[in-house]
Amino acid sequence: MLDLLDVSYPLLSEVRSRELFTLRKEVFKDRLNWMVSSENNMESDEYDNQQTTYIFGVYNNVCVCSLRFIEIKYPNMITGTFKSWFKNIELPEGNYVEASRLFIDKNRVQALELRQQPISALLFLSMINYARHNQYEGIYAIVSHPMYLIFKKSGWEISVVEQGFSEKKQNIYLIFMPVDKPNQQRLIDNLHAKAPELECQLDGWPLSFPVRKNGPDKL
Repeated sequence: MLDLLDVSYPLLSEVRSRELFTLRKEVFKDRLNWMVSSENNMESDEYDNQQTTYIFGVYNNVCVCSLRFIEIKYPNMITGTFKSWFKNIELPEGNYVEASRLFIDKNRVQALELRQQPISALLFLSMINYARHNQYEGIYAIVSHPMYLIFKKSGWEISVVEQGFSEKKQNIYLIFMPVDKPNQQRLIDNLHAKAPELECQLDGWPLSFPVRKNGPDKL
């Protein structure tokens, strides 16, 4: 099974913490060349704190994907790190969360023979399921143009709130990601289209997905 689950920062074990922050360094600093700091071959920042919850995608106890959630009432990257990259950012009052540091580790996916699994679709669905389970009203995130296109392709009816420019002078977007039932069902239907024989429940949290060892490349 590919299991998607949440772990709050206070409950993050030393082993899982080191795994997560090492993977983030490999993805965001080494591969994507983002302007992030690293120490001891790990990447973390001031937003990895007591108010943070992480989503993990785990197969055979190995993390293959992850993202970070912070309630917007707490300091977050939208109102902190990224604020100067936009002309005007105003987040609404309410029960919303910010998503950041989303990644899928392609090397592990390939090594574990998971390239045929719809991991990105499952990770997106996990965001909705987690938010609905915890009664959040929606998700905000800042994404690059390629990631924006990936979200749009998933069928998720995201909307652009504000457009800005990164330190590399590339387009970035503050997006709103609704977590209503129609969007949840749309992503579930897309998963069923990729795996017609699938019989497991996909609208709950945590989320478990049976791994198939054959079929088209779905990553």
